[in-house]
Amino acid sequence: MTRHIPLQGVENFRDYGDYAAGGGRLRKGLLFRAAHQADATDEDLAAMGGLGLVTIVDLRRAPERQREPSRRWTGFSAQVIDNDLGGEGDDPWQTFLRGWDYAEADLRAYMALSYRRKPFTPRHVDLFTRYFAALAEAKGPVLIHCAAGKDRTGLLAALTHHLAGVSRDDLVEDYLATNDPERYARIGERIGRYLAGYTGSVPPEAAIRAALAVEAEYILASVEAIEAAHGSIDAYLETVLGVDGKAREAILAHILA
Repeated sequence: MTRHIPLQGVENFRDYGDYAAGGGRLRKGLLFRAAHQADATDEDLAAMGGLGLVTIVDLRRAPERQREPSRRWTGFSAQVIDNDLGGEGDDPWQTFLRGWDYAEADLRAYMALSYRRKPFTPRHVDLFTRYFAALAEAKGPVLIHCAAGKDRTGLLAALTHHLAGVSRDDLVEDYLATNDPERYARIGERIGRYLAGYTGSVPPEAAIRAALAVEAEYILASVEAIEAAHGSIDAYLETVLGVDGKAREAILAHILA
């Protein structure tokens, strides 16, 4: 778990660079991913401030941002990319939880369907497009995050890895690094109480673990959906997210050592 950067109040903070990629290697200290920063301690803020972040991509819906507003460090000046698209309806995750009876098979089915839809959701398309445009501008380190730093964040990191030429095995390995046993020990009980707010009772431990976890089949569901719709991830990046040849060249020059 050496990619994890241990913070006190920010979960799942890690560097998703430093992989073999396209004949070179992704830069270390340039690409960061995390959960939300609403519970960041002052020490966490100092640590994040020391990373030199110039862009933060907040993949959360507007109600999520309002419920858990991000804390910022002194002198914060990073560009924040977010949007309010599709923010009026109910959160699909919360809708699922209200009817969940803790069957893990139902959770997996919901997650797989969710991942098949994520690449095409208008608000994701907007956020992903602006993220890659920011990478092409090559201004400096970037942090991408959502609420838990595992699903929306995991997809965007995976797209970045693909663009850079990271192997499929390493792409999946990075995605699965969310499954940190220490993370469950820290937040499992709290997540159980959160889930109970929707389900009506605290779920059994196995269900809590399943809700906190990611599975290779989830991220591969996104990959398969993209390839089915566009033929390849590269075609999706270009035709949907606007990563044309010039943008790709600029991004690679920025993120590859």
